[in-house]
Amino acid sequence: MDFFGRRCKADVQHYGRFTVLCWWCTALGSGILFTYPEIATIAGVQGLVVYSLASALPLLVFAYLGPIIRRKCPEGFVLTEWTRQRYGAVAALYLSALTLITIFLYMVAELSALQQIVNALTGLNGLPAVIVECAVTTMYTSVGGFRVSFITDNIQGAMVLALIIIACITVGVKTEIHHDMIDRSGYLDASLLGWQLIYILPVAILTNDFFISGFWMRTFAAKTDKDLWVGVGIATIAVAVILTLVGVTGLLAGWAGILGNPPEESSIAFFLLLEQLPAWVVGIVLVMTICLSTAAFDSFQSAMVSTGSNDIFRNKLNFWFIRAAVVVIIFPVVVVALKSPSVLQIYLISDLISASSIPCLLIGLSDRFYAWRGFEVVVGGLGGILTVFLFGLVFYHGDTQAAGNLILLEAGLYGNDWSAFGAFVAAPVGGLLWALGAFGFRIAVQWCIAKYKGTHFDAFDKPPAPTAAFYTGQTEPGVGVADAEREVYMDNDGVERSEVQVKGKFF
Repeated sequence: MDFFGRRCKADVQHYGRFTVLCWWCTALGSGILFTYPEIATIAGVQGLVVYSLASALPLLVFAYLGPIIRRKCPEGFVLTEWTRQRYGAVAALYLSALTLITIFLYMVAELSALQQIVNALTGLNGLPAVIVECAVTTMYTSVGGFRVSFITDNIQGAMVLALIIIACITVGVKTEIHHDMIDRSGYLDASLLGWQLIYILPVAILTNDFFISGFWMRTFAAKTDKDLWVGVGIATIAVAVILTLVGVTGLLAGWAGILGNPPEESSIAFFLLLEQLPAWVVGIVLVMTICLSTAAFDSFQSAMVSTGSNDIFRNKLNFWFIRAAVVVIIFPVVVVALKSPSVLQIYLISDLISASSIPCLLIGLSDRFYAWRGFEVVVGGLGGILTVFLFGLVFYHGDTQAAGNLILLEAGLYGNDWSAFGAFVAAPVGGLLWALGAFGFRIAVQWCIAKYKGTHFDAFDKPPAPTAAFYTGQTEPGVGVADAEREVYMDNDGVERSEVQVKGKFF
């Protein structure tokens, strides 16, 4: 392992300990100023409450699964490390590819949100601000790496709190609610979409969180399981409260008559409400949201560099080449961001990808399913996306273009039909069915090969249990794992570390 790989792990273990209580910073970006007020204008109080809870409660999964994965992969610092150990290189590369796609979409969403914020609050073209943010974050992440990202997370958290406090006070003082608009808006009524979101959002957000490297870095950085539970618990409460407060601005914009009579759906409800406030408040909010966007964007850049270097090239390629590749990728990110008006739609595309793959991946966490391999994970993930397309063909009566658009969720959550709901059912259920089919196919092929060659059929042979030292990372003579399973090295700080060399099976 080269210097960059060791430095990444050292930074995560050292700096991550100081930011483990700032889990909630990783879950927030400038995109929340669009998505949560927008869902409030679409599905009212019901949709907002579901969205906020669905965004916050899945964080508890890291406190539950984190200790399990840390014991199984003690030297890891992201999910792909455990995936390579459990399922082999092909499945790990597949997960890394999905992670890069997710990071790409999150970067698009962040820049799209930034340019819309600048345009909404100032009336100016947001492109210059986007270019400046990309240039600045690229420069300081190239020098500081993860260390800078951890520091900006703290700044990001302070900015969010300050933004919420200022917005709550000024909106409460200056906004005038028209009481007759409360009934006309229908925000207090239940809706078909509101009930659908009870299923859609938990599945979408829970599975997508697995692709966010920042969560896994904090999971592996926690000193103890108790520290992990404390950090995640604080984050869950903070995220639920903050997102609900942000989303309420959508309700207030409708009740204040800003969105029309009756109120219409709007992705910029937060900023339309801000236009009613004094200029100095708008200026402060603009500065804070730009800082918030910058802190989120640098984390995505660092995560993309880490994924490319550690997961794809196994730290054998000079990391400056990886950083150069990330800089090149930023250009299409900017182009796509400027053409993507709906931040919510971008998130939904990412959610659909994760919903098809993560359920198949997590089966391997159970020791009972030791025969489950990477082949099933890859086939299941791809099959889940194909199932969404097949569902679209049925739902749209054979219209292939509409079925293809369903994969991209071009209608978002606005359709007021069962298309989005069906897509988020088809992705995980279809993925699991394809994975089970792949499992049966693999077993049949291996049985035929063993029968033909006259060799032992070992597909259901239980692998030997790792020693206690494998889980603790200790390598004392006589008690540690075999030398072939660990590579012991000294990191840049002179601390002895080791890397798991156990390789899972793909087929």
